[in-house]
Amino acid sequence: MVRAAGVDEVTDASFETEVLKSGRPVLVEFTADWCGPCRQLAPVLSAVAREEADRLKVVQLDVDVNPETTLRYGVLSMPTLIVFRDGVPVRQMVGARSKRGLLQELADA
Repeated sequence: MVRAAGVDEVTDASFETEVLKSGRPVLVEFTADWCGPCRQLAPVLSAVAREEADRLKVVQLDVDVNPETTLRYGVLSMPTLIVFRDGVPVRQMVGARSKRGLLQELADA
């Protein structure tokens, strides 16, 4: 998995605690090592995680080693970004985005 600097990794085992029970909104990137657009998105996620740290938690989940969560949320394409608020998915986006584009979409979430 291409790790974005400053972005934690979650797994099937930690997803409930780290995402669903989080006290603040969580942006989850469903990603994979073989995903070119995921590599393009990594610096964007790092910047968003840093700039929005007060209001948003950003994490990554490797779909190849975490099939349970990937299947539960019907993720078929990478990168898929899902915003969770109070344990509920409130917005889903598929594909790489610019920082500006992602921040605009997150403002609506």
